[in-house]
Amino acid sequence: MLEKNNVYTVAQINRYVRDMLDRDFLLKNVYIKGEISNCKYHYTGHIYFSVKDETSVISAVMFSQDAGRLAFRMKDGMKAVFYGRVSVFERDGRYQLYVKQVFPDGEGILYKRFEELKNRLRESGMFDEIYKKPIPGYSRRIGVVTSETGAVIRDIFHVATTRNPYCRIVLYPAKVQGEGAAESICEGIRCLDDLGLDVIIIGRGGGSIEDLWAFNEESVARAIFDAKTPIISAVGHETDVTIADFAADQRASTPSQAAELAVFRYDRFTEDLRNYVFSLEQLMEQKLNRYKERSARYRLNLEVLSPGNQIQTKQQKLKACETDLNAVMNEKLSWSRERLLSVSERLSGLSPLKRLSEGYSYVTGEDGSVIYRTDQAKEGDLVTITVSDGSIGARVIRSDKHSA
Repeated sequence: MLEKNNVYTVAQINRYVRDMLDRDFLLKNVYIKGEISNCKYHYTGHIYFSVKDETSVISAVMFSQDAGRLAFRMKDGMKAVFYGRVSVFERDGRYQLYVKQVFPDGEGILYKRFEELKNRLRESGMFDEIYKKPIPGYSRRIGVVTSETGAVIRDIFHVATTRNPYCRIVLYPAKVQGEGAAESICEGIRCLDDLGLDVIIIGRGGGSIEDLWAFNEESVARAIFDAKTPIISAVGHETDVTIADFAADQRASTPSQAAELAVFRYDRFTEDLRNYVFSLEQLMEQKLNRYKERSARYRLNLEVLSPGNQIQTKQQKLKACETDLNAVMNEKLSWSRERLLSVSERLSGLSPLKRLSEGYSYVTGEDGSVIYRTDQAKEGDLVTITVSDGSIGARVIRSDKHSA
């Protein structure tokens, strides 16, 4: 009879097998040698492929975080050593190799050394962006550390002189492969760095990791890092990556691209200059026009507010006031003259002298006081009678008071 305790789900079995494989010490850290087939780069960055030999095949996957550290591009037919772990993909019940690193067959030791050195130098901070020097935009003197007979210097010279016939190329003929190559490259970097050039290109053509190994030496990386001159690395083909690429201030996929990065286009430079001159002239003309308008306003204000103009204006006002004052004074004098004449005539009619000339006279006492009442003179008093042509002395013989 079937016992329920002995019945398992598919998921339980797959999980059980996965746990068994994950606990296996050998399968947790395994190196597998084989040939790549059915290699597919997914848009997520993962790489799906198979590893096969003459008789067997195993599915494999390399996730994006590990694939991003690959120093080359995997291709079908490539033989390599794959480091990783063997486990089960539970959903499909299929075991596969989860790859962490890939070393091309025969070069596995070099790739391992490459990864170890790259990680150590990265942890030391040598590759940090803060230490990267900017490539000058208008370099005129370019140093090149490479073989004097290879295609690299020809490509760089052709691109550089095509872009700018006035640039100067200084070559240090270095050994770029084999024994002593790293020392030759370091000496070339130090020599050109002492010349005070604008930028230095180091590079060589493509090849195997063994051919490019001189550019993976720590001494070369430190020579690049210590240089005062900005350095562009152009080693191998686009898919080749070296320690020098990480240490350099900028990496170029090819020597030709390195020349494009280092040398500015002279025709575009002159066109930019013409545009700058035109723009500068336009700005200067606009500014001069603004200054002219401002100067005209200042001149007008100065003329209006200047002391000379104000004096002239005030003189004109003063002259107008003088004219008005003379007119008013003449009018006032004429009026006053007429009034004086009228008053004079009135006063003349009231003048005592006129009265005297008409037969009137007035009497004063001995003390000179005017006698205008009878009680002011007594009989026997001496009085003076003033007439129109003189005075007459008299004595009072009587004083009669008129009745009301």
